[in-house]
Amino acid sequence: MPAIVIVGAQWGDEGKGKATDLLGSRVDYVVKFNGGNNAGHTVVIGDETYALHLLPSGILSPGCTPVIGNGVVVDLAVLFEEIDALEARGVDTSKLLVSANAHVIPDYNRTLDKVTERFLGSRKIGTTGRGIGPTYADKMSRLGVRVQDIFDEGILRQKVEGALELKNQILAKIYNRRSVSVDETVDELLGYADRLRPMVADTSLLLGEALVRDEIVLLEAGQATLLDVDHGTYPFVTSSSATAGGACIGSGIAPTQIDRVIAIVKAYATRVGEGPFPTELHDDDGERLRTNGGEFGTTTGRPRRCGWYDAPIARYAARINGVTDFVLTKLDVLTGWDRIPVCVAYDVDGERVDEMPMTQTSFHHAKPIYEYFDGWHEDISGARKVDDLPVTAQRYIEALEQRSGARISAIGVGPDRDETIVRHDLL
Repeated sequence: MPAIVIVGAQWGDEGKGKATDLLGSRVDYVVKFNGGNNAGHTVVIGDETYALHLLPSGILSPGCTPVIGNGVVVDLAVLFEEIDALEARGVDTSKLLVSANAHVIPDYNRTLDKVTERFLGSRKIGTTGRGIGPTYADKMSRLGVRVQDIFDEGILRQKVEGALELKNQILAKIYNRRSVSVDETVDELLGYADRLRPMVADTSLLLGEALVRDEIVLLEAGQATLLDVDHGTYPFVTSSSATAGGACIGSGIAPTQIDRVIAIVKAYATRVGEGPFPTELHDDDGERLRTNGGEFGTTTGRPRRCGWYDAPIARYAARINGVTDFVLTKLDVLTGWDRIPVCVAYDVDGERVDEMPMTQTSFHHAKPIYEYFDGWHEDISGARKVDDLPVTAQRYIEALEQRSGARISAIGVGPDRDETIVRHDLL
């Protein structure tokens, strides 16, 4: 049975958690393959709302095995806080697996992340300050601490000493901060060893064996396409690969084993942090989208920047990821507008550009070219098939599908697990 990838098609916060949860009862494994606790998924099940940060959404699906893949960076304190919070609410987390090759976020990288952002001032990236970027930098510089190192004190100490030899110089001499103690860092990490050990596995091997047994593996991205370190709006991106290609690297699954790529796209657009956003609204419409959509970060609580749907971005995501299906979320948030703009191209220095511009400079200067569609005022949260929607809502969906590069297979009409219209089966 081939693997399935779920990615975000915009700047994150599209509702990947709901989409993963929608499929969770029908798959055997849900694997988070990139990112850390710098992003969050909100899943609503009945009267219960769950905010997940580090854990895969599959943790909420009985019978599904949730996996933290090798491409994730893990804050062990956050991991166990999330586990404890879920278990206190009656959620069974005993099946969670963590890759031995995943990297751990040490205390010194959280410190460096925060002080670096403050030092950059107006040039800041807009990170969450959780040590994600510095930990990925350590990984590429071969200074990283991996989950498996927690079980070998000698190797752990050697790695922490090597990393702090340079980092303490930076903290003390550049940022005028106190040096970090090797002993304190090592002792903190060793303190998690006993509880962590039963969860750790060769997850690449286990997932490969599961696919041979015709079990279904769902690969879940953190962040989204426009935040991918290679293909996003660099440098205002995350530090990992949030695209379908990153799913292979971050899980140890071969590209030939992936059969379907599902991209989640919001019926409008949002982003958090710095960086270009052509359709961003600074008026009452933007505030109304933010309020109606509850557009505040699951992890940070930061208000999200809001704007209209951007079709060139959706087409870009479809191409980069090889999208087979879109899941359109939060259509209900648009209820009440008489006219709804959709960005179909850009004006860049007086020239029409139909696709995402090649350069950072051009994208910064891009101004949206809109087409306008009639809105609707009816409550659509009870719709369970397309024909239940107002005709104007149906036309809006059709217009987005025609302009976005792949079919729209499911539509979210409310936050609850059941408030979804399925046009085409996602499995």
